Amino acid sequence: MTGKDVPGLIEAKDAIPQGTKINVTFLGNEDLDMRVAAAKAVRELGFVPVPHISARRLQSQAQLEEFLGRLQEVGATEHVFSVGGDPAHPEGPYPDALSVIRSGLLQQYGVREVSIAGYPEGHPDIATDVLWRHLEDKSAALKEQGLDAVILTQFAFDTDPVTTWIDAVRGRGIDTQIRVGTPGPAGIKRLLAFARRFGVGANAMIVKKYGFSLTNLMGTAGPDRFVGDLAAQLAEDPASGNVGLHFYTFGGLLATSEWARGFRAAQA
Repeated sequence: MTGKDVPGLIEAKDAIPQGTKINVTFLGNEDLDMRVAAAKAVRELGFVPVPHISARRLQSQAQLEEFLGRLQEVGATEHVFSVGGDPAHPEGPYPDALSVIRSGLLQQYGVREVSIAGYPEGHPDIATDVLWRHLEDKSAALKEQGLDAVILTQFAFDTDPVTTWIDAVRGRGIDTQIRVGTPGPAGIKRLLAFARRFGVGANAMIVKKYGFSLTNLMGTAGPDRFVGDLAAQLAEDPASGNVGLHFYTFGGLLATSEWARGFRAAQA
């Protein structure tokens, strides 16, 4: 959710299991008060806030400490997501998520678990070898600091690159929980727009495999086929370890929550 999504969270609260982790983004067009208010609302409604820390948007160490301090005041620092962020050039002393982790400030404000980003299909602006080096370095730094870790991946439409990437992560000795980015149900045009923005594979063959057609852009699509195929592939690969889902609520919190509840009920 974003800082503006508190009404949507209130609308969806009864469809979301208590204790669910809900990430709160760090957008450039939202301010400190909005981010903190959103994290506070998540906690007060019975969920676990996971505020994003966008390294390249931080203008100073003081700004990072102010953010963490405000989050701590509302009980929202146990879980955070440290991510590089969108700006082409850092606005302050933190060029990437690793520099925030290595600052040593997170533990001082009560952080116990840090989520870090994973990119099964690469990143449009970062070389693949750099992505792997940073994933290994962040994992090692968190372990050295005694902090728990979770890898949250970019969303995907195709299970094959995801499972190949998971195998590569495990092959590097990283046994952290992986939560695979999964788009909640949303309009097809909206899903494709996000895919283009984030460099996610979405050619005709891939989107057909996912379950929608490029000839019907006015429709909506849910991740039923993706989730079912991913579960089947992971079941055949015990070495994949602890893997779950992380939903990107492009179609709204309520629509995603109701889809997840319905999908689980259908599997029961």
